[in-house]
Amino acid sequence: MKIAAVQMVSGPDPVVNLARARHWLEQAGRQGAELVALPEYFCLMGQADGDKLALAETPGDANAPIQRMLSQAAADLGLWLIGGTLPLRTPSAERVRNACCVYAPDGSQVARYDKIHLFRFDNGSESYDEGRVLEAGNEPVAVQAGPLRVALSVCYDLRFPELYRSLAPVDLISVPAAFTYVTGQAHWELLLRARAVENQAYVIAPAQGGLHQNGRRTWGHTMIIDPWGVVLGCLPEGEGLVLADVDAKRLGEVRRQLPALQHRRL
Repeated sequence: MKIAAVQMVSGPDPVVNLARARHWLEQAGRQGAELVALPEYFCLMGQADGDKLALAETPGDANAPIQRMLSQAAADLGLWLIGGTLPLRTPSAERVRNACCVYAPDGSQVARYDKIHLFRFDNGSESYDEGRVLEAGNEPVAVQAGPLRVALSVCYDLRFPELYRSLAPVDLISVPAAFTYVTGQAHWELLLRARAVENQAYVIAPAQGGLHQNGRRTWGHTMIIDPWGVVLGCLPEGEGLVLADVDAKRLGEVRRQLPALQHRRL
């Protein structure tokens, strides 16, 4: 099954961001991808954290612009679509969920995962605290996308291997992200390859990658990684696609040669 990861450099205008996302989904479809994943916050990289509150949609609203675009793109292009993340309303007017919605080739929503682990970072010169506007999810989610069992996660979740262990075995781990430049440079590839190796699964990691209009710089390096930890493709910076094949034979080969998943004791 051919899969594609989209890298973007999203800005504060959702209309522009949705158009760019649709463009890259179409390009992926033309290149034979059957499953495509968008990055975290593909729909908005705002000037302030609170911008997400104004853009937030009601869960399951088929007429809401972001959810409508994702559903229509999946149906029009006949794709399994891992829709990066979008802000979904909660009962609190001051908090949203950072949600990853998955759509089938008929346009139906088949899964939703809300980011569980909220990022906080302060190195003295830059700081982030997602908890100011985000409400954490609490439920690990895997979804069957055609022949693939896919574990859903978002960005900072990557640092918590127990999330993926709770869903094992899976064929593919999805990690849409907007890693900071500082943390990405140090840890992004290291963590992605570790998750692939320890779970003996492919990893698809679509990212934000570049200098955004709000002044933030994201690390990028969108990747697809095989179950032996081999990087099959990487886009360091800027908009574009990374494509690769998920090979069931390769998955089986790795798990037969080193049956680590069968050796688990904890």
